[in-house]
Amino acid sequence: MNTGSRRIDEPGLRTTIALALPEEEREGLPELFAEAGFGAIVGRGAADLAAMLSIGAHVGLAIIDAGERPGETIALVREARAGLGRALPVLYVASGGALEELTEGLEDSDELLLRPVNAETLRWRLEAMTIRAQVGDGAAGETVFASGNVQADWLSSPPILSVFNPKGGVGKTTIATNLAAVLQLRREREVLLVDADTVTGHVSLSLGMKMGRSLADQLADEEAGDVHRTLSDLAAQHASGIRVVALTNSPLDLGNLDPERVTESIMEARHGVGTIIVDLHPSYSEVNLGVFAISDRILVPVTPDLPAIRAAVQLKEVMIELGMGERLGLVVNRANSGVSVADIELTTGLKAIGEIRSAGMNFVWASNVGRTVVEKFPKHKVVEDFEHLADKLLATPMPAGAPSSDRDVRSIFRSLLGRSLPAQA
Repeated sequence: MNTGSRRIDEPGLRTTIALALPEEEREGLPELFAEAGFGAIVGRGAADLAAMLSIGAHVGLAIIDAGERPGETIALVREARAGLGRALPVLYVASGGALEELTEGLEDSDELLLRPVNAETLRWRLEAMTIRAQVGDGAAGETVFASGNVQADWLSSPPILSVFNPKGGVGKTTIATNLAAVLQLRREREVLLVDADTVTGHVSLSLGMKMGRSLADQLADEEAGDVHRTLSDLAAQHASGIRVVALTNSPLDLGNLDPERVTESIMEARHGVGTIIVDLHPSYSEVNLGVFAISDRILVPVTPDLPAIRAAVQLKEVMIELGMGERLGLVVNRANSGVSVADIELTTGLKAIGEIRSAGMNFVWASNVGRTVVEKFPKHKVVEDFEHLADKLLATPMPAGAPSSDRDVRSIFRSLLGRSLPAQA
């Protein structure tokens, strides 16, 4: 057993990770953790965990090989936890055959990672678990989050993630629905998915759901004196657990959508869920401007072709003009099937926070039965891409600037409406 590449008592250390994986899988991990500000204590397996917890370091997380007998591994972890006197989240690294036995013995704070182990994915999973567990640094008695001395205020207000590119056909709905499924099913975040494509909304169709009452319907009824209902009240539940609601069911209802009421409705729904994802129509409409104003992060799907890249360049220029450039996050869809990710980053000036590989007909087959790929093909490599994106979003504090109150929304929204924006990409 050793203490990795950083001293466990080093000043400024965020927390220490108990790392018990086979030697070939843990190669390079202590150094990677050190770059992120973590210490590491290395052991050979779950049997070493009690000793790893007793050496005086503030061990905040454990990464444990489930082994060939996961029941015995869980028992060893439970015994080590009993002597600790505080919560210890554990990430079990397992092969597919151990899933059933492991799932039955997990604590609420525990998570699973299926082999093969990808170092970068593991790092972002670690970051996300750190935030969810609010792991302290053990010295100052403060909570330290994913990027240095970051305040946790944003955690009290679930993030609003909008998905937008002014060019159609780049996979906005595919990314929105599958990201929602990963957050709901594998990261236990209650997700409200808002279909805000007010012209050709595809969310309900791709998830095999009947169209329910839309926000436009509700606002029209309220004008006639009906009772107020929130987006959460209007939402229907998909088999995955995702709650889905549309702004409109028909372009003919656009007249019922007051953009300011739309933004207020989304902000209101924020208090009852874990994450809101908004799938937007590819235009700079007044409704979209309002959603931009309240979004913590604007995900920009780009396919590796020149028209999509050109649209992303235009979007960045618009968002910089609106003072929202920091909120953009590039997601390369069908990555490395055309222009390289590096060249897309260079051209757009945006760093890719997610790379979604081409999955051929899998998305089509899943959609044909009203499911996401995450549900229909849970072991497909593309699901790992969505997990990586989800973990990066959960682990990275949202940029400052999104409004925190209805008054802020109204102020920003009205200032946006005075801007001159492109009619289309």
